[in-house]
Amino acid sequence: MPAERVTLDEAVGRLAATDTLGLPLATGHPPGFLEALGRRTDWEDLRLSGALMAAWSEAFKHPNVHYLSGFYGPLERALRDQGANISFAPADFRRFTPLLATLAPRVMATAASTPDAEGWCSLSLHAGATVEELARAGADPTRLLVVEASAHYPRTRGNPPEHPHRLHVDQIDLLIETESRPLAIEDPPPTDAERRIAEHARALIPEAATLQTGIGAIPNAIAGLLAESGGGGYGVHSEMFTNGLMRLHQAGKVANRKGRYDGLSVTTFAMGSQALYDWLDGNEEVAFLPVGLVNSPELIAANPRTITINGAIAVDIHGQVVADTIGGAQYSGIGGHEDFVSAPGLSLDDRSLLCLPATATAKDGTLISKIVPYFEAGTVVTTPRHQVDVVITEYGSAELMGKTVHQRGDALAAIAHPDFRDGLLEAAERASGGRSPLPAPSS
Repeated sequence: MPAERVTLDEAVGRLAATDTLGLPLATGHPPGFLEALGRRTDWEDLRLSGALMAAWSEAFKHPNVHYLSGFYGPLERALRDQGANISFAPADFRRFTPLLATLAPRVMATAASTPDAEGWCSLSLHAGATVEELARAGADPTRLLVVEASAHYPRTRGNPPEHPHRLHVDQIDLLIETESRPLAIEDPPPTDAERRIAEHARALIPEAATLQTGIGAIPNAIAGLLAESGGGGYGVHSEMFTNGLMRLHQAGKVANRKGRYDGLSVTTFAMGSQALYDWLDGNEEVAFLPVGLVNSPELIAANPRTITINGAIAVDIHGQVVADTIGGAQYSGIGGHEDFVSAPGLSLDDRSLLCLPATATAKDGTLISKIVPYFEAGTVVTTPRHQVDVVITEYGSAELMGKTVHQRGDALAAIAHPDFRDGLLEAAERASGGRSPLPAPSS
């Protein structure tokens, strides 16, 4: 049966006062539907699940609305600080799929492109962890599938027939056609430190490498530098498709001779500028696939010369990494961090690069090192030391794989801000019991 075409308020009115609602991540959020959700005030117990909110709703501030998030962004942090009913569920992005299946929200809602001549709505900028649950909701007469369709959402491809990345109007319960636009984000120009970090990273990226770039200014700066410099023949297998990866394509540097999904840049969601969304519209070079596939460590490692590029908040001299909390408080989320850090360790030709500035400035103006002797009690570690390969700051790169505790501490001290190096060297000696690194083999 074709979808029932309704207004935003009519769609929201189909939810019960006590209900459950599942949402995609980031640019998969239906913005008009969420705004309309905030205009309704009779909620008794509405429970939402989602992550990295890219559209605002006053509903999140309602005392009877509870939001379960798998990844904090600026809006989640603001809600937490304002005392809203928000909770964080620690999980890798790919684990959202079975978690959502367990929750089985009665209502699933997503953004999509408008139906084409044959009635297909592209899932546009997000495949993620909701693809299977959207289909299940549409096929279950006791559940509700709501799709907000807009011509301003690009029509993107999957990899049919197994991963079509689209919904037919016959699968949709409620179809809302709006003029909503996805959140557009421009990249600020890189700082001097970020530019130096990008240059150090560039030295570790060979031609024809398969690239993953995470969220943030530094990964985008690295992709931009690759686009502007020599070399090429790259492949792309990245959880998030960014402005930087678009520039790499536009520079003619992407060949995608990976042996898996040849000719296609693989991703599970895109977030960036309006220029990126325009470029993705009708683009046959980028395939949006479910996160369980894109973030599979085995598939990541199967790509030739995989180089993953991600950020971090702090690193200790053992190589432990904090990437999603600050002072024990949730800042972002785990996402694909651990998958893309650990997967390169499955192959000798692959590398994982963790990039961060050497220092930050505290609220009182004090300079603090982001490479520390040890983490304070209560610190939440994102990635364990044994999975970390290379750490990069503006002062250089520290290769940690296979190094002793003392060697790791020495290498990390060398890329710390000079004011903190002596303390880090002393901490490395204490941590290793004062023992010297193993001697080099005799020739």
